[in-house]
Amino acid sequence: MTRPLDVDLVQTPAYVLEETLLKRNLALLDRVQKESGAKIILALKGFAFWSSFPWVREVLHGATASSLHEARLAHEEMRREVHVYSVAFTEKEFPEILAIADHIVFNSFSQWRRFKPLVMAARNASETDARGAGEDAARSVAVGKPSESGSPTRRYVSCGIRVNPGHSEVKTPLYDPCFAGSRLGVTREEFRPDELDGIDGLHFHAHCGNNSDTLERVVASFEKLYGEFLPRLKWVNFGGGHHITKEGYDVERLIRVAKTFREKHGLDLYIEPGEAVGWRTGPLVASVVDIVRNGMDIAILDTSATAHMPDTLEMPYRPEIRGADDSGKLAHTYRLGGLTCLAGDVIGDYSFAKPLAIGDKLVFEDMIHYTIVKNTTFNGIPLPSLCIWTEQGELRVVREFGYEDYKLRNG
Repeated sequence: MTRPLDVDLVQTPAYVLEETLLKRNLALLDRVQKESGAKIILALKGFAFWSSFPWVREVLHGATASSLHEARLAHEEMRREVHVYSVAFTEKEFPEILAIADHIVFNSFSQWRRFKPLVMAARNASETDARGAGEDAARSVAVGKPSESGSPTRRYVSCGIRVNPGHSEVKTPLYDPCFAGSRLGVTREEFRPDELDGIDGLHFHAHCGNNSDTLERVVASFEKLYGEFLPRLKWVNFGGGHHITKEGYDVERLIRVAKTFREKHGLDLYIEPGEAVGWRTGPLVASVVDIVRNGMDIAILDTSATAHMPDTLEMPYRPEIRGADDSGKLAHTYRLGGLTCLAGDVIGDYSFAKPLAIGDKLVFEDMIHYTIVKNTTFNGIPLPSLCIWTEQGELRVVREFGYEDYKLRNG
């Protein structure tokens, strides 16, 4: 059994990914894959801690990206399938994306029309290479890997359209991809069946931490709106936001819904969670650097709400702190504030059994997903270090950030 994280070893502020916890999540996701037949890929927008990708790629089929830089990270570090969706591709970046992507999903038919000539040219070149190559090389062209001879090969790039499935149960508009007037995905009214030539799949995303009963209702709406077009396709992507690894998630229902859909329509099926991969895989550890008073006790930490955990201000989201409770529940209540000069850089009010002192360390639980990917260097505050607590009970510092990271970003 892995030794529990020794917080005393952590130089703050630092995110600490716990290897055992990540592998626990991956084991559950692998079960879903095996029992449903679906392929799970990692959404980098929620979890891009690429030093952990050697473990992730042993289980998941690849990664999904929403920008050129995410696509490059998936290509260079995940080294499996690269799926790319963007609200809008640009002429400057699309050729590079086309060169490394296995799947490209367009947000509109106008984007598909704009870039279809480049896609078809790449496909034609791939077919020409395959016809002119030997059997081994031809197989390599089909799967997008080098042949045994080592010669480079072109790949068939599969393309899809993101659609609005017509049903959503996300309560917060900021995180609802299907709210009225959303720019994300083609509605049924705007869908163009006559422009599906060259399109292999449909993608929808209508979740944000939802359970699988929501997915079942979303799939029913999707089939009602777009089911007539599925016989013409090769795959469907159920998107992300599935809270698969959270306690209480109905995994059995997910497996049933995914397997039934896949077998009913004879299609490949993809699911692309990000949060579910990084869920409860490690904390952000911070230290108390000062305590002041203005009508109440205020503890200043060496971290920041706005720079290091922006969801506390955007959502708002209230982090869980190990050993702490809500204001007034325990003997000593403090307002926890960050280091920046933003007046609202406040994490929240918490109570503790014992008084806080300068140098005390606070452990913010579940801070690996949707925090590291959103960090900024606002006000010149250093980014937290990235660490891994190994299965052997050792703290490995993966990356420390300094002045150059701030300077280069602002040059």
